[in-house]
Amino acid sequence: MTLPTATRAATAWRPPLFLLTALATLWPVAAHAQTPAGMYWAVTLNGWLAAMLALMATVVGLLSSLHHRERPANFLVGMMLSWVVLRATAAPGAAGLRPLLMTLLVLCGVQYLLRQMNWKRSWIDHALLIQCLIVPASLLLTGGQIGMLGAVWHAVLSLELIAAMGWALWLRRQRLQATPDDAHGREFRLMAALLLPTMLALLAEMLLAAVSEPLWRSASPWLGLMLPLLMLALGLQLVNHVAHARVDADRRSAAIEQRMAERIAEVERSHSQLAEQKLEQVTERERKRIAADLHDDLGAKLLTIVHTSESDRISTLAREALEEMRLSVRGLTGKPVHLIDALGDWRAEVVSRLGQANILAEWKSPAEDIEHTFQARSYVQTTRILRESVSNIIKHSGATNATISAAFQDGDFVLTIQDNGQGIPTELDGRLDRGHGMASMKSRAKQMHGQCLVESGPGWGTVIRLTIPL
Repeated sequence: MTLPTATRAATAWRPPLFLLTALATLWPVAAHAQTPAGMYWAVTLNGWLAAMLALMATVVGLLSSLHHRERPANFLVGMMLSWVVLRATAAPGAAGLRPLLMTLLVLCGVQYLLRQMNWKRSWIDHALLIQCLIVPASLLLTGGQIGMLGAVWHAVLSLELIAAMGWALWLRRQRLQATPDDAHGREFRLMAALLLPTMLALLAEMLLAAVSEPLWRSASPWLGLMLPLLMLALGLQLVNHVAHARVDADRRSAAIEQRMAERIAEVERSHSQLAEQKLEQVTERERKRIAADLHDDLGAKLLTIVHTSESDRISTLAREALEEMRLSVRGLTGKPVHLIDALGDWRAEVVSRLGQANILAEWKSPAEDIEHTFQARSYVQTTRILRESVSNIIKHSGATNATISAAFQDGDFVLTIQDNGQGIPTELDGRLDRGHGMASMKSRAKQMHGQCLVESGPGWGTVIRLTIPL
């Protein structure tokens, strides 16, 4: 079936269904805008937005001058100021400036939207600059009659701005698909909520201008609010981005300061450890030097006295001094001593000394295998405590029997010396550490982080219990 020619032409120019729906939706707004109250509120809102955009342009300009990374925000400043001046040229006498200002607005808007996504093409930059020359030149050729040509240029510039918005939104969607995270998702949804209504408002304004001029004049003040609202939202987004960047920078700075403090503390600890090691090395060398001097000089002289003295007392004293000197030298060398070797030395010395005093000595060694070692200083202090204890038994106790037992209890080495002598005299009034070198024995045990306990009573002997942590 063939339609008549007139019918086909009418069908070809008939607006699409969605455009008719948009017109039907906008009609109540336009009808309300025709009333004096509607026009008053539209003009008032435009004035408020112009003032806010001027203030926002100042803030964004300061931010872009202070932060090098925000230099593209200068295009947003230019876009805002272009709209403010464009609104100020609404008077009929300034109509010639509107296409030029719209050209500047589109140039700044396209550059800002694309550079936000780090998408830059030189041909776009050149085309926008050439357009800024072509638009005023073409308007000058009309001789001031810019009606139809001005409307054409306004439609072209609006389409360019819509295309830039759509392309920027598509680029954000591509980035979201490439790196899907919450931050990019929130940013995409925010920009979609800002750009899509503005794009629809610009399209609706163009459609109304093509279909019905009265309808366009009544709806344009309201539809024109979307673009300044978008610029205001973009400015707020930029300020919020800078604020969050400052917070992140402060957080990173605090983290860096904390890591630096930890590194400094670690370096100080390492330096302290190195100083302690150096001091220990120097001390160890000095100990070995003193030990060598004692052994080579004093030891040789004492040994000569032992073998050449005609007095038994002098010879005995020299022998005892030689033994003490050898013990001191062994402590100065700092070499650890195997506990099994130390027990063998102690047993031989104790049994020999008590036997010479006609005191029966009973030595009890630990039942388990002995794999522990003694530090050199601990070995020396324990030997001297044991010698002092044996000396007390020989000189003061009057005992006929002594038992020395060694054992391990809960990680401690316990040495017990017990005799069946007369005990510590009662005139000491229970102050056991004041007689028979008890204070010296307890002090030596304390130096080893151990303890020396003494139990005694008249008639039932004395018990000395030495506990040393291993």
